[in-house]
Amino acid sequence: MIGIPHIRLLTGKLGSRVWYVPLAALLFTASFLPGFRSNGTELGGLPARPFDVLAVAAVALQALPLAARRRWPVLCLALVATGFSLDQLRGYHTVAGTALPIALMAVGSYLERHRRATALAFTTAYVPLAVALDRTGPGRSVEEFVTFYLALALAWGVGAWYRSVRAAEDERRRRVAEDSRNAERTRIARELHDIVTHHVTAMVVQAEAARYLTAAPDRLDQSLTAVTDTGRRAISDLRHLLDLLDPDHGTEARTPTVGRLLALVEQTRRAGQPVEFTEEGTPAESAGSAELVAYRVVQEALTNALKYAHGSPTSVRVHHGEKEISVEVGTDGSGSKAGLVGGSGRGLAGLRERVDVLGGDFSAAGQKDGGFLVRVRIPAGSPA
Repeated sequence: MIGIPHIRLLTGKLGSRVWYVPLAALLFTASFLPGFRSNGTELGGLPARPFDVLAVAAVALQALPLAARRRWPVLCLALVATGFSLDQLRGYHTVAGTALPIALMAVGSYLERHRRATALAFTTAYVPLAVALDRTGPGRSVEEFVTFYLALALAWGVGAWYRSVRAAEDERRRRVAEDSRNAERTRIARELHDIVTHHVTAMVVQAEAARYLTAAPDRLDQSLTAVTDTGRRAISDLRHLLDLLDPDHGTEARTPTVGRLLALVEQTRRAGQPVEFTEEGTPAESAGSAELVAYRVVQEALTNALKYAHGSPTSVRVHHGEKEISVEVGTDGSGSKAGLVGGSGRGLAGLRERVDVLGGDFSAAGQKDGGFLVRVRIPAGSPA
């Protein structure tokens, strides 16, 4: 079955200048060849007459305007119809008469405005032509003129059908482009959520702790240094994300390396969260998006630990297998339950969607001791 894109490709090629300019020249030339002369359309039954100067004008009016049928379809139809009327009334019956249905298809296909008015004008012009041919000719039945009109209307209908196909394909492409833009906006929003939430939460926790260290200048200096380092890291991560939006960002890595997990853990520790970190196995050479998602899972889980279980012992375990990456982050629930920063609840939901897209498993649930455990399994080598 031929789909709309294939129809658009086929008809698009037929509507290009590659063929209808040579067609105009071909019809003009063929009309004067001995084998084709007076063997064209015959409407009304007038006897054929030898070609003269008016025959050349009739052929030119019918054939040559096809070269501009796409840019000026109405003008093309008017000229072709005038040449066709002269052709039939004078009895030349040239092969160039084939241009009339082609011009009608062009109008049906490319005319964007005043379509009904053009159809009405064409129909009105056809009536006196049929009457004149009936009076000057041997007298043909009305059915012949009606049948010929219906054939011309069919040519218009074919052009209108192609126009609707083209419009449907344009709309489909517009929807695909819009969906792609929306998906990219969602991805960027998630990246910004992960980066900003984690770093800002760490900075708030560190700043809150600094308020109680005024009597210990050394520890106060360490705390403020941690706030500064976290802010710089946030700027660096945001710059990295913005670089990805720039097509000329170069060869910078698209995903945070797993080695940055240790830096992430150290940053959380400086914010006052005791974290035990374990990394097993060797990262695969081509982990694809699994590496980025694993990093985001740890980042989001540590952010939630700072916000909702500040001071609780937290464990982070990352295992690199041949075919998958598994991540486990848990807290024991013994720390403060007062959240320093309100949450929207979108973080874990967004991570679940990412993991599902990559064909992995995601679970996040509270524990009996009041803690919280996040488990994730992500197939390695998942496409970005």
